[in-house]
Amino acid sequence: MKLQDKVAIITGAGRGIGEATAFKFAKEGAKIVVADMNEEEINATVAAVKELGAEATGFVVNVTKREEVKNLFAHTVETFGRVDVVVNNAGITADAQLLKMTEEQWDRVIDVNLKGVFMVSQEAATIMKEQKGGVILNASSIVGSFGNFGQTNYAATKWGVNGMTKTWAKELGRFNVRVNAIAPGFILTPMTAKMPEKVLDMMKDKSVLNDLGTPEDIANGYAFLASDEARFITGTILSIDGGVVI
Repeated sequence: MKLQDKVAIITGAGRGIGEATAFKFAKEGAKIVVADMNEEEINATVAAVKELGAEATGFVVNVTKREEVKNLFAHTVETFGRVDVVVNNAGITADAQLLKMTEEQWDRVIDVNLKGVFMVSQEAATIMKEQKGGVILNASSIVGSFGNFGQTNYAATKWGVNGMTKTWAKELGRFNVRVNAIAPGFILTPMTAKMPEKVLDMMKDKSVLNDLGTPEDIANGYAFLASDEARFITGTILSIDGGVVI
């Protein structure tokens, strides 16, 4: 198994891509910390991970709150003794065109998607430096390279995530800490599943494979990047998008 006995914190793991990543890591032998804001969803994911035969614990955290982030890492070290992998999956959208976007929409998305990733990664890097090893994985998006109508705030955060990923790879490599990101394309999640059929068809048409990705497709990428098979990969933004950006 690729991640045998690795300790992994996954934010936003209550559902969607985060949940799928928790399941994939569990199947690969990792010990999972399910971090999210929704306690009910945390408990469901933890229970499902344990049914797969893996060790798991849950923790309610708002990634924009420094003290809560510190407590998340303290809980992880107290429970499992170390932190080997962090997946910064937590993120939100609050879409509007530039002329209609409110300051509150801007601030909320920046706070979670950029500041939250910064604070979680800073805590992770502090521990991983002392351990002399670790992996930080960030959730980017194809929007972070190509923009998207009505997503000024979201695109800005994902451009920022790309920049932070490459910067941290340069800074932390000397401590044997690798930092990479995944940029998903159009993924069929509980949120996108509610979209009209014609919108889903339009999204499929943008892919050269004429299909939508699944949370499992992204989880598979995270599992590879977290594993020793990717030991010489850092500072990379891996697109998993069905060829949308070709």
